[in-house]
Amino acid sequence: MPVCLYKYYIRVFFIKYFLQSSKRMRLFPVLYFVSLLLYLALEVHSQDDQSGFISIDCGIPADASYTDSATNLNYVSDSGFTDAGESKTILPYYNTSGLPQQLVALRSFPQGIRNCYTLKPVQGPSNRYLIRAWFMYGNYDSKDVLPQFDIHLGVEKWDTISFSKTTSLERKEIIHVQTSEYIYGCLVNTGLGTPFISALELRYFNTEISNLYTDDFVSLQLFGRVDFGQPLESCRYKDDRHDRIWDSIDYSNSSIVYNPEETLTELDFYVPYKVMRTAIAPDNTSNPLTITWEPLNVSDQFLIYLHLAEVQTLQSNQIREFNLYLNGNLWTPNNEPVIPTNQTSVVRSSAPELPASKHEIVMQKTERSTLPPIINALEVYSVKKFLQSQTHSQDAGSIMDIKSAYKIQIENWQGDPCVPQAYAWDGVGCSYNDYNFPRITTLNLSSSRLSGKIASSIANLTMIRSLDLSNNNLSGEVPDFLSQLIFLRILNIKGNNFIGSVPSDLLSKSKSGHLLLSMDASLGGGDTNRCTSSSCKKSSNKSTIQMASLVSAFVLIIIAVIILTLVVRNRKERIKITSLETLNRQFTYSEILRITNNLEKSVGEGGFGKVYHGHIGDTQVAVKMLSATSAQGYREFETEAKLLMRIHHKNLTALVGYCMEDNHLGIIYEYMANGDLDGYLAGRKPYVLSWEQRIRIAIDAAEGFEYLHHGCRPTIIHRDVKSTNILLSENFQGKLADFGLSRVIPSEAGSHIITEVARTLGYLDPEYYASNRLTKKSDVYSFGIVLLEIITGRPARGIDDDSEHIVRWVSSRIQQGDIKVVVDSRIRETADINSVQKAVEIAMLCVSIASDNRPPMNFVATHLKECLETDFIWNETRREELIGEMSLTLESNGIDSQE
Repeated sequence: MPVCLYKYYIRVFFIKYFLQSSKRMRLFPVLYFVSLLLYLALEVHSQDDQSGFISIDCGIPADASYTDSATNLNYVSDSGFTDAGESKTILPYYNTSGLPQQLVALRSFPQGIRNCYTLKPVQGPSNRYLIRAWFMYGNYDSKDVLPQFDIHLGVEKWDTISFSKTTSLERKEIIHVQTSEYIYGCLVNTGLGTPFISALELRYFNTEISNLYTDDFVSLQLFGRVDFGQPLESCRYKDDRHDRIWDSIDYSNSSIVYNPEETLTELDFYVPYKVMRTAIAPDNTSNPLTITWEPLNVSDQFLIYLHLAEVQTLQSNQIREFNLYLNGNLWTPNNEPVIPTNQTSVVRSSAPELPASKHEIVMQKTERSTLPPIINALEVYSVKKFLQSQTHSQDAGSIMDIKSAYKIQIENWQGDPCVPQAYAWDGVGCSYNDYNFPRITTLNLSSSRLSGKIASSIANLTMIRSLDLSNNNLSGEVPDFLSQLIFLRILNIKGNNFIGSVPSDLLSKSKSGHLLLSMDASLGGGDTNRCTSSSCKKSSNKSTIQMASLVSAFVLIIIAVIILTLVVRNRKERIKITSLETLNRQFTYSEILRITNNLEKSVGEGGFGKVYHGHIGDTQVAVKMLSATSAQGYREFETEAKLLMRIHHKNLTALVGYCMEDNHLGIIYEYMANGDLDGYLAGRKPYVLSWEQRIRIAIDAAEGFEYLHHGCRPTIIHRDVKSTNILLSENFQGKLADFGLSRVIPSEAGSHIITEVARTLGYLDPEYYASNRLTKKSDVYSFGIVLLEIITGRPARGIDDDSEHIVRWVSSRIQQGDIKVVVDSRIRETADINSVQKAVEIAMLCVSIASDNRPPMNFVATHLKECLETDFIWNETRREELIGEMSLTLESNGIDSQE
């Protein structure tokens, strides 16, 4: 039960049973005294309960703390929340009297693109928090140049920070639903000035207050929170125990309504008494009260909260009653007039309001009302949807513990370890196949100056496949828990100072081929009762193990030479065998025949050879076998195999295994039950993809390309983007396939490489075709063609070489002014025109002739998600209208729709 309820019931009990009865006071003096103490204790507790608060003054000395005299809030240094940046202070000229103490110091981040604060509230995930960031420039760097930069919350952009003048105070506030144990606040340098921050605050919202701000998992960015009728001062903690800041404004054409008798009840969970005791009414009592605002972005959706309470004692002949209108439509709950009482009521949006260039709330008194409308307070929030998941909480916590245990100082070890992929931590590899949360699968801390024992937190990286701790100063024993990591396939612990012997389970896994184990020869093996004292004898079979290792290595070398010779003889060219054996399961050709039922069912064919359908147990797979007569196909096969061993993403087809036996070379993939996208767009398959499905598939593909372009190091260019190379899973998730023509751009090559032109006509980037200069923007162009195919249902070009190319066809229709005519006729009537407009704009940007005018793939993915949101809003509105029409039809037929 909330503290305020305890206070209320104790106060009622105290007044009713003691103050009103001297007899009871005589009979129960002890109970009276206890209840009085309890009430006073709760009163003090409720006035200064900061247990759910984190208040950070950025830039003050490490371990410093203080209590702010104006708010009584307890602030601490940011040294425990970030390990980057420089402490600065604003120039003395701008440190005027009355300036809050937490705005004097700040932390600046001149190094790196992204720098983060990591918060871990004790209340944990699945809770709602108010997060507030403060920024005051104050010419701290003596450059007198106003910076602009972005602030991210979690792994996505929250807002842009900019200033109109040196003394501007920027405050960003959001009510955020946290799905992980960690909250990351990151400042991102966009090239327009050095990011900095003055203060960062977090406030836990318990269930009592959280339920006010919707039950779904969207975050609410503050647009405005207004206390009407208050003198020009802000109200916050302690008056608001949740530390919301209520700004007062001098509202035109209105007058203050205030009653010093304080008739309001104090039993209110939502809004401070100080805020609700005043209100405004129109100057002219016959006029409506109108409140307007314009959004910063026309596409913004808002949630609106009107807080209303009667602040006057009305006479028997007085009535205050009014209707509410939003953007010209009746907005009164249940279509009934609002009658304020002496207890706060909230009139709020039941769902995000439709976007508009201007919003207007009109409060109009009814005909029988003798008093004008009033409003006490108003909150307006824009809806923010953070769609990308953070790293799995257990993995994130483990890697944070490892960082702390070893005091690792790697520049980009900030924020979320896996996402965004462009900022993934160095040495940390992640799997993005899980729809819920990315998982850490590789950890390379080789030559990182680690000392001490192997951190026990590594045991919690349950999905890890490769662990490299080589060439450090680690000591102690090799722990048993490493053998419990069931997915671990590579372990390198060479070059350390371990004692004792390696756990027998690790050695067993190594001998069976389930683990590639690299260790110093000085480590003994197999003894689970390892010695811990200096009296322990070294293993007597050390030399035997070394000899066995040499013999095994020699045998492996001979086998590798034989395989290489056979492949060269049969392919007439040299094959560079990579580390497939260490990363994926190898299948024999007889197993391939068993998996595919003797290559019974072909599901595709390319320059490399055929693709067959098969089963491994109950799991369907696709098996791509290399044709013996295809030299060009072999090069594509080799390229694809190498790339698939090192790239992993939920929107790329996953590698299951491989076959390399004599003349039989094959790659085994996950099976995509719904085939390629082209089959649905061209009408070869009877099922018609809806507009929503098409945009989701486009988003899937865009995120796959975003990973190749920005998440891989070095960058990978697909080079053969087309609708036949986008495969669809059973639930129509899109995944990129066929990496045979892909190229890696080495870091030393810059942004491009010169290579022969290879790509399908109709999708070919004209700039690449003319110059042989391959860049990421070549993929962007081809994706733009695919996006136009998705929108129109037309092929990139017809069978006839002289047929009109899809870009020219769409351009001519756009010039005619009817955007909807470009939509596939099969879904034209069910597609939202605004969503279509945005998708066409994105596609046409992608197919710009000049590559510099094409957007990067992360931009494309982000704006396609906006298309999806726009379509969702339209469908919800359409559904509500249909329900309304159905209700009217039922009523007109004499049927009660409520029955």
